Amino acid sequence: MSGLGYLERLLDGVAVDWVHLGEVAEYVRGLVYSKSSESADGQGFKVLRANNITLPGNSLRFDEVKTVNFKTKVKKSQKLYKNDILISAASGSREHVGKVAFINEDIDFYFGGFMGVVRCGKNLNSRFLFHILSSQIFQRYLDDRLNSSTINNLSSRIMGGFEIPIPCPEHPQKSLAIQAEIVRILDAFTALTAELTAELTAELTARKTQYNHYRNQLLSFDDADVEWRALGEIGEFIRGKRFTKSDYVDEGISAIHYGEIYTHYGTFASETLSKVRPALENSLRFAQKGDVIVTGVSETVEEVGKALAWLGDEQVAFHDDSYAFRHEMNPKFIAYALQTDAFQDQKAQYVSTGKMKRLLIDGIKKVKLPIPFPNDPEKSLAEQARIVSILDKFDTITTSLSEGLPREIALRQKQYEYYRNLLLSFRKGAQA
Repeated sequence: MSGLGYLERLLDGVAVDWVHLGEVAEYVRGLVYSKSSESADGQGFKVLRANNITLPGNSLRFDEVKTVNFKTKVKKSQKLYKNDILISAASGSREHVGKVAFINEDIDFYFGGFMGVVRCGKNLNSRFLFHILSSQIFQRYLDDRLNSSTINNLSSRIMGGFEIPIPCPEHPQKSLAIQAEIVRILDAFTALTAELTAELTAELTARKTQYNHYRNQLLSFDDADVEWRALGEIGEFIRGKRFTKSDYVDEGISAIHYGEIYTHYGTFASETLSKVRPALENSLRFAQKGDVIVTGVSETVEEVGKALAWLGDEQVAFHDDSYAFRHEMNPKFIAYALQTDAFQDQKAQYVSTGKMKRLLIDGIKKVKLPIPFPNDPEKSLAEQARIVSILDKFDTITTSLSEGLPREIALRQKQYEYYRNLLLSFRKGAQA
């Protein structure tokens, strides 16, 4: 890769010292405040917390920012400045402890008591340290030091005791040049990953928009021989039976949990289904081939009422927070129709208001779907199949992108991590 040859020449014959972080950087803990200090009108000091650092990407997000009133005692050291490394210092979740974000410029934000900031001395490149702290080198160190089952806490002792490599310590100017070149290479990988993510996300969004447009168009049947019939006339809704997390097993009865309808596309694949205890067989309710499984509950109006077709031959149970819609039409035609804007507009009036949204099934039965060529069943099914074939092709493209996006990003991330580990894994007690 460009830059690696130059770096190899820089490192040729260079000694590396492993020093404690506390010797070359300052560690500052954040602002502690009480609930009564929180601002009621949004005026005051803005405070960043652990939720403001993303786990993937180690970047800052500025939603859900806390504000404390101006009476709160704050220190200048608890404000965020250019080249600070913000770190999550305490959490009940181990995965969130130690996640970091780099501060590129002075910002009018402070950091909370469960947070910390690392500020580098003059002979340590802060971006060089950021890459070390976002690597597995640091995470393995924390794994060895943190063993609490409640709150994991990065004390000054733990942070100060972390050893970092300083190349060419006897010649600060050359050391900083080496650090800067490593930063340049790793930042280039970070930028490439971000650019790829943006491009693929934009492509996926465009394809989904196009797909939704054609689906709505195909299922609107303008000027066609079509009759709009209520779901209650087309078929019946059958509610599933309850099973819980404790009922899941590696081998058992195939089952569809309502949450799985959000993560699958088109139809359910048998090999991806959950399994529940065989002893539950007599207390479960099972879908038939051709049933459309509909989510009965979700946190949002958009997600409740999602639908997928069950086309498998095997026996499959379904959860009581979902329904099997049993009918005599093309099941994928029904599933696609339940995704259209026309259905969403009708559905909204039959969803309960509250934190968890639930389908009011007696109302949903009144929602109407289009039936092409209603007086000619054979022709109707042929038209349904034609539309399904078209939408399947769009769905395949969209699904391919949806699956390929995280896979491509993961490959780039692994490439970045490989070079990061290569560039930062100086051997202890030896020359680089």
